Amino acid sequence: MNKIYSLLGLAARSRNVVSGEIATEKAVKTGSAVLVIVSCDASDNTIKMFRNMCDFYNVPFFQYGTKEELGHAMGKEVRSSLAITDNGFAGSIRKHLEASEE
Repeated sequence: MNKIYSLLGLAARSRNVVSGEIATEKAVKTGSAVLVIVSCDASDNTIKMFRNMCDFYNVPFFQYGTKEELGHAMGKEVRSSLAITDNGFAGSIRKHLEASEE
């Protein structure tokens, strides 16, 4: 398991992650989301909705992994979207996400 999934697991255990479309959307709109991750195999509408929402609310947006991988990392079923609500975890995960894009 790579570093990003390990950090997502730690963030989930410390209750600094919300997952699922409704919870992620609520976190972005209330300002508690620091970073949003949507799976690469999410529907085009889901990806577009979160990309536009994150642009509007100035929340960093990344596409990473599959629904199964994101859910498994957090110890849950499949998840197409999640929001990190802690600055420390978000900064660390963002650093690894940006490195994986290169």
